[in-house]
Amino acid sequence: MTAVRDVIGRPWHVDSRTVVFGAVGAALYGALGIFSFILPGTANVAIRPALALVPFVGIRFGPVAGFFTGVVGTAITDQIQGFGFLTFWNWSLANGLIGVIASLLSHYLPEVKRKSFQAVRLAGLTFVAVAAGLAFTITEVLLGHTFVYWFTGAYLPAVATTATVSLLLVPVLDRAWQPLANRAGR
Repeated sequence: MTAVRDVIGRPWHVDSRTVVFGAVGAALYGALGIFSFILPGTANVAIRPALALVPFVGIRFGPVAGFFTGVVGTAITDQIQGFGFLTFWNWSLANGLIGVIASLLSHYLPEVKRKSFQAVRLAGLTFVAVAAGLAFTITEVLLGHTFVYWFTGAYLPAVATTATVSLLLVPVLDRAWQPLANRAGR
């Protein structure tokens, strides 16, 4: 996990690496986001395994890259799926906040030394980032929906699906990234 500390030693630092990984993360999320489906009985909540890229990019490459991946990747996916570009702007921002929160939690929560607990740490901070980031979608209430509709039809299903795919995939993505980071000297 030394790459996390290298990048997040200064969490808001932006350089070419931040821009490149944010853009690559957004492009991957946008392209892979088409492999999702809407859950019946919800407020257009989709299971999107590609969303696991958002906290991963945030953790590995900083809050700016995580935010960009979430906002732009969601907008691309929504456009490809026919919802329109930024029709669900508040959900795009919420997904961007997931990347920011995951990054900052990774920075401020102490590293674990035991390799067996690293995946547990990543899963825990990812869950908190998902629940906190998606709380921004309470703006649905300002857009005319009731609180109960937002909470039961949108927020809870979105947290459940996003947290599930992220809890499973973020540690896998991180484990797959480690050899590449070690080769790059990070």
